[in-house]
Amino acid sequence: MHPRKEPHAILTSATLQLHSRFREGMPQTLSSTSMFTPCSFSPHLHSSKEDEQGGLIFQDGNLTSASLDALIQHLIPTTDYYPEKAYIFTFLLSSRLFIEPHELLSRVCHKCIEQQRLDDPVLDKARIRKFGPKILQLLTEWTETFPYDFQEERMIGHLKDMIHRIAPCDEAYWKKMNQLLQTLNQKLATLSHGQEGIVKINAAVSDKLVAFKSKPPSIQREILSVCSDPYTLAQQLTHVELERLSHIGPEEFVQAFVHKDPLDGTKPCFSDQKTSNLEAYVKWFNRLCYLVATEICMPAKKKQRAQVIEFFIDVARECFNIGNFNSLMAIISGMNMSPVSRLKKTWSKVKTAKFFILEHQMDPTGNFYNYRTALRGAAHRSLTAHSNREKIVIPFFSLLIKDIYFLNEGCANRLPNGHVNFEKFLELAKQVGEFITWKQVECPFEQDANIIHYLHTAPIFTEDGLYLASYESESPENQTEKDRWKSLRSTILGKT
Repeated sequence: MHPRKEPHAILTSATLQLHSRFREGMPQTLSSTSMFTPCSFSPHLHSSKEDEQGGLIFQDGNLTSASLDALIQHLIPTTDYYPEKAYIFTFLLSSRLFIEPHELLSRVCHKCIEQQRLDDPVLDKARIRKFGPKILQLLTEWTETFPYDFQEERMIGHLKDMIHRIAPCDEAYWKKMNQLLQTLNQKLATLSHGQEGIVKINAAVSDKLVAFKSKPPSIQREILSVCSDPYTLAQQLTHVELERLSHIGPEEFVQAFVHKDPLDGTKPCFSDQKTSNLEAYVKWFNRLCYLVATEICMPAKKKQRAQVIEFFIDVARECFNIGNFNSLMAIISGMNMSPVSRLKKTWSKVKTAKFFILEHQMDPTGNFYNYRTALRGAAHRSLTAHSNREKIVIPFFSLLIKDIYFLNEGCANRLPNGHVNFEKFLELAKQVGEFITWKQVECPFEQDANIIHYLHTAPIFTEDGLYLASYESESPENQTEKDRWKSLRSTILGKT
């Protein structure tokens, strides 16, 4: 018999009001507060060697803290210095907690002009030919990794101004700037097109959030008539996941948790938190949960309902094999919703052994220990992969957000002396950087437009609709259920 339980994680559309939501019943992660003490340093580091270089504090050779000005200076290339790639990503990702990207780029350009004397009437061409390729490389890395930053005209303005200043020393800089801008525009156009597609899909879906109305013919088209092969459906779900992931910028993870900087008396860096792609992805997870529950509750006969449950168990198992943990958890969550789990007669017809194995893999016990072990296995497979299929790692997304949330909440952004807590941001960059690698994998499976259209647009029941469908399929067992059934029949069907 299938036990009754609430879904592990069905996130509401307001998920990104994270500061309050993720404190309620969310697992505290081992990678955050257990890793850092309240003063943000691991205890064993206090006795280790500390030294200072140009305002940067290093411990055992690792940069741990510095003033914001010193970190900005460390980002700026010179004729004989270029920052490490890991530093560039970490600082560009985390700096937006303290300074907006356009202001950061403005300061970088201003310091470059000062240090390389780009305002002099006669430029030192030999010097600038050493510096030019380095500043171009920095701007290229910025546009490639954080393209959304350059949707602002001010960002493009700063970029063009810098190239104009160095271009007289080498005509090739004009060509490189044009290539950089062309690549950036193409990337932004692709991302924008994808966002528009998601908006259209969401609009179509919102019109079809249907309450249960005595199983009308318009909702009778079910998943098995569109795709009866669990392997194919798992592959198409992977297509949807990777497509939606591709639009999420790394900065959205930081911008989702922006607080007011205590050293800035004006305003938070992002009052209009730019997290639309992250939110859209969370909505997709919720939709898949409800679609699974709708497909199970819809058939009139328990034999058909049991068949749908077994189909989704096979889909979930294939998602696990592929490395698509987000769809896997959405399917499990949909099957664990109360309107589905209460269908005892239906579950009695289901071979549940495979389902219990999958549930065990995604069990929240021990801070999702089993899932994290499986995720590490998939990540290792991805690193040694010989094909795109083996590279696929799609993490259970709400847990990834919670990990980052607790990392952010568990440690201060600044130390008591006002320095930026760079050790924290190295860990943040590690988590986000891994995700960025995973989201860039090209889906190796052939796309089926018909199945993907169904996944995005098939009508789904509301929660009340699911309960009513469930009670209509298997009668209420107690007075509480009977009262709810009566109320739902009255409000939804207009019956008494």
